Amino acid sequence: MKNLQEIKNKVLEKTQLVFIISDPDLPDNPIIYANRGFTELTGYENNEVIGYNCRFLQGDDTSEETKNKLRDAVAKREPVSVEILNYKKSGEPFWNLLHIDPIYLEEEEKHYFVGIQKDITEIKQAEQKIERYNQEIERLSTPVVPIKEGISVLPLIGTIDEARLTTITDKVLPQLSNDDVETLILDLSGFTNLNQEATVGIFQLNDLMKLKGVDLIITGITPKLAMKTRGLDIDFTSLKTYGSVKQAIEAISKSNE
Repeated sequence: MKNLQEIKNKVLEKTQLVFIISDPDLPDNPIIYANRGFTELTGYENNEVIGYNCRFLQGDDTSEETKNKLRDAVAKREPVSVEILNYKKSGEPFWNLLHIDPIYLEEEEKHYFVGIQKDITEIKQAEQKIERYNQEIERLSTPVVPIKEGISVLPLIGTIDEARLTTITDKVLPQLSNDDVETLILDLSGFTNLNQEATVGIFQLNDLMKLKGVDLIITGITPKLAMKTRGLDIDFTSLKTYGSVKQAIEAISKSNE
């Protein structure tokens, strides 16, 4: 049995898992054990962590919401998992997937906390890069192009769905106000799918433009696109439409003469 305990101790020390044990019955719930994985990850030596609360890993950009979640779980003796921004001894930040479990030892009639940690910095960085890409794609999906004073073009390419309509409403309308746009030409020449959802969205956009005092002109409705609206009981005659952006600009210029 003694040999088994020694094996357990060696496994705990040599394992690739990063973990610590803290004692909530001592003042400030200090760390009472940290394995080699923890010291290798954080850069702190054992004598720098034993006897201290693990909040020394936190820094200026560590989420207050996450810290509160940890405090609440510890106070209630409940397990908790969070992704938290921590800092190594060198000051280098890293994302820590932290899982804390309360362990009750009946022979001692008390709780300990085991905190298992994993460095997920590369995963978080990849997620952030994807998010930046998505934001850029979203921005490019609604490019408002100024062509003359008070006139801009919004070319729509591909397809449209509820999310893209929301983007147009949330992103484009404020931009039109900031740029003092009086006329917006919505160009559908690169559009591939004019279904009922998209068509209703265009009419809703037209109504919103009116409320903003912006004149909406639709261009690029090809015969093929128009054919797709058959049976949808939709009347395009209430919209200002032209075959191309050039025709729309020429018509605007004539009306301003």
